[in-house]
Amino acid sequence: MKNLKFPTAQTILLIIAGLVTLFTWIVPAGKYDTLDYDKDADTFTRVSLVEETTLPATQETLETLNIKIPLEKFTNGDIYKAINIPNTYNQLESKPQGVFEFIKSPIRGIIEAADIIFLVLIIGGLIGIINSTGAFDAGIGWLAKALKGKEFILIILVTTLIAFGGTTFGLAEETIAFFPILIPVFLAAKYDALVGIACIFLGSSIGTMCSTINPFSTIIASDAAGINWTTGLVGRVIMLGLSLTICIAYIMRYAKRVKADPTKSIIYDQKQQIEDLFGNSNKTEVKFTTRLRLALFVFAACFIIMIVGVSMLDWWFIEMTSTFLVGAILIGIISQIKESDFVDTFVRGASDLLGVALIIGIARGVTVIMSDGLISDTMLYYASDMTTGMHKGVFASVMTMIYGGLSFFIPSSSGMAVLTMPIMAPLADTVGVGRDIVVNAYQYGLGLFYFINPTGLILASLAVVKVGFNKWLKFIMPLMIIMTVFTLIVMTVLVYIS
Repeated sequence: MKNLKFPTAQTILLIIAGLVTLFTWIVPAGKYDTLDYDKDADTFTRVSLVEETTLPATQETLETLNIKIPLEKFTNGDIYKAINIPNTYNQLESKPQGVFEFIKSPIRGIIEAADIIFLVLIIGGLIGIINSTGAFDAGIGWLAKALKGKEFILIILVTTLIAFGGTTFGLAEETIAFFPILIPVFLAAKYDALVGIACIFLGSSIGTMCSTINPFSTIIASDAAGINWTTGLVGRVIMLGLSLTICIAYIMRYAKRVKADPTKSIIYDQKQQIEDLFGNSNKTEVKFTTRLRLALFVFAACFIIMIVGVSMLDWWFIEMTSTFLVGAILIGIISQIKESDFVDTFVRGASDLLGVALIIGIARGVTVIMSDGLISDTMLYYASDMTTGMHKGVFASVMTMIYGGLSFFIPSSSGMAVLTMPIMAPLADTVGVGRDIVVNAYQYGLGLFYFINPTGLILASLAVVKVGFNKWLKFIMPLMIIMTVFTLIVMTVLVYIS
């Protein structure tokens, strides 16, 4: 029994894919009709498994279908995915997925997730180049000296800044790039790697969970619910501040304990392995020359440009990936790396994150099986049916937990919004609460389960640092319980004061 080890992230996801494949044999198949806006033809297309119907792009069409969304939200591109049409769920002939579909699912997932996979690989190449110059070691040495005696500032600063990115423009997948960069900084500050993982991942999680102006969750969900996105905004801002305070306090408590006694670290048995992985075991001080400063400036500028591009210029994965590729080339030129050495180093750096890229693809394969097996909409239908006739105080809490469960099957925040909100939002009317309560339940439920959701980003994030999922669960479960109780109390209070 002592030789038994917790399975790797890839194995966990394949086990989940196998279980979901079995679900397609048990869970009834079903589908909602969907409505998609065709920008070129300026028409709606109503799609069912039986037929496609072209409808005029008018407000009357939306009202006829009981969709409470202004027409301009479609025409100006705020809603860019097909949405589910309320009251159109139909149970269909079962479509169970077999062994062959299970085997194909990781490959299909990798193909579907090619955009983020290429982003991860190019970032790996960039990190390989910057590491080879010595700029990283020099910069970390300088930062460690600057923060000596004030290392706790690092926890507050990193968690808060990443949470700000999450709440404003949905900083999530992009945080994969930050782990190789920031983990060495936390190690230099005499914390363990879990502190760095927590600051980055929980910062993103809390930010997206308490989104305020995030177009990929708050705004698109409010639009799909038929309300203004500013409805409930003050409450979400307060929730962001309180949740962020709780998380930072939790991380700092653990960090203080580890700094005082490294043996208290949950990953103490990996201390040497992780320090070797991130170069922290090398005690040789690298002189921080002007050339290294310039290389590090270009490296940092890549991330600033990425954030500006995503938040202000409608950039997405192609533009982000191109930014990091150009950054790697510029650093190679500044550091006068030979062309053949540049290519070899870049490829080695990319290969270091290949495992992470595969995890992302396998996770996407799980959603492929659910979609092909026609069970995602069935889960949504029965979940919405559960809340019929509930007391409004119970409704808010149950809706939050339902969204937590649904996020396993639909981990994408924008996908969850457009698929579920037209169905779930009208349920608020039946129990006498505002539809912003359902938007909050969607955000908070999705955010809470995101802490541990294996079909989300946590397994990919842990893989970058070579930390097992079991050790993350040991670290995060007390905080998750605290946050769940706190969130349910907040939701209940909001029902009675809104």
